[in-house]
Amino acid sequence: MDLSRFFLIILARHRLILLTLIVTVTTTLVVSLLLPKNYKSVSRLVLAHKGADPVTGVIMPAQQNASYMATQLDIIKSSRIALMVIDQLGLDQGEAVKVQHENSKSNKVLRDWLATWLVNTVSIDASRDSNVIGISFKGADPAFTAMVANAYANAYQEMSIRLTVEPSQKAAAYFTEQLSVLRDRLEIAQKKLSQYQHEQGIVDVDYRLDVETKRLNDLSSQLIVAQAEVMGAVSGASNDNSSGEKNSISRNPMINNLKLSLTQAESNFSEISQKLGRNHPSYAGAKAEVEKLKAELTKYIRIATNTAINQESGIRAALEEQKTKVLTLNRARDELLPLVKAVEGAQQAYDSAMQRLNQTNLEGQSNLSSVSIIDTAKIPDTPDSPKLLLNMILSAFLGGALGLGVGLLAEMLDRRVRSAEDLVDILQVPVLGIIKRKEPTRTRLLQLAWPRLIR
Repeated sequence: MDLSRFFLIILARHRLILLTLIVTVTTTLVVSLLLPKNYKSVSRLVLAHKGADPVTGVIMPAQQNASYMATQLDIIKSSRIALMVIDQLGLDQGEAVKVQHENSKSNKVLRDWLATWLVNTVSIDASRDSNVIGISFKGADPAFTAMVANAYANAYQEMSIRLTVEPSQKAAAYFTEQLSVLRDRLEIAQKKLSQYQHEQGIVDVDYRLDVETKRLNDLSSQLIVAQAEVMGAVSGASNDNSSGEKNSISRNPMINNLKLSLTQAESNFSEISQKLGRNHPSYAGAKAEVEKLKAELTKYIRIATNTAINQESGIRAALEEQKTKVLTLNRARDELLPLVKAVEGAQQAYDSAMQRLNQTNLEGQSNLSSVSIIDTAKIPDTPDSPKLLLNMILSAFLGGALGLGVGLLAEMLDRRVRSAEDLVDILQVPVLGIIKRKEPTRTRLLQLAWPRLIR
């Protein structure tokens, strides 16, 4: 079918097409006027990014990604938010609502039935590159729609606080329980440490070990000196060596006095022996004096030697005792070190748990929210639906398309000859001529208004 035949069919079926268009537009108008008016209220919120958390000081992640926004939209559409709205407005307390629930014959309880209805009715609008969320609600009562939209905004703001606070409160309860366990461990470790220190008589093992080690070093030095004195004393006693005496005996004042007296007596005896003979009384007296002084000197040297040997033996015994004491302290320190480390570890774990408990308690008491309400829902003045003008425009387009379809269908059911080309197609014979009849003035004017190709 070419375009000219199509327009000829339209001209021929224009009454049916116009009737279909009028019926469609009229039906749409009547239905739009009979439909109940629905009002729409919108509450707008913004998800604010605050950077650092004011309680913990932790840098909060940016809330710009699509997954975060999708998560927030799912939270708003959750049944928990709907139940919070029901509690705020007391929707489950109305008698009319209870009657509607009974008439619906639903298996759900009243609160769940209302929550499902709210979830299916509320609408969420969020743009892709914005943190602003619009919560809209439609209903026949404009005041009720505004109340529900604002209740949804308040419920979502409260829920954002709960989602932050509830995990912190659970963590605080967990840390409180663990804190008791850690406190018991710390007390047991401290008790073991105190008991061991009391049994061993240790106040500060490191300080005492330093003191005893220093004393051991001093005894070692004293033993070396005493051994040198013993060696010098023995050498001076066995042979009258001046070097040996210098090392040990020469420091004794009695021996030094005897040596000085012996030197003077020997000098006096030498002078007398040169002047007098052996049988002279002075010679015998001087010789007896020298012998006496030598005997006393030998006696005192022997005493000094024995004293040095005894002193060396005492220092050696004290040194051995000090070594045993230092070894005992070393062993005690080795046994005490795990107990000290156990106490330090238990104390560190307890302090860390206490710090985390204080932090989670602060987080659990926080009422800060990243959701802010920027526009509260207002009671709408005009209904949102039905939209009469839009419905009429759409019905005009739909009626025109439906009229064309009805006209073409009627032409297919009742085929008519509209032009000479139809005769050629049907009879397969050439057309020799066309006899025109005189048409009314109105028809001629209508034909003159169409293009020549159609006519």
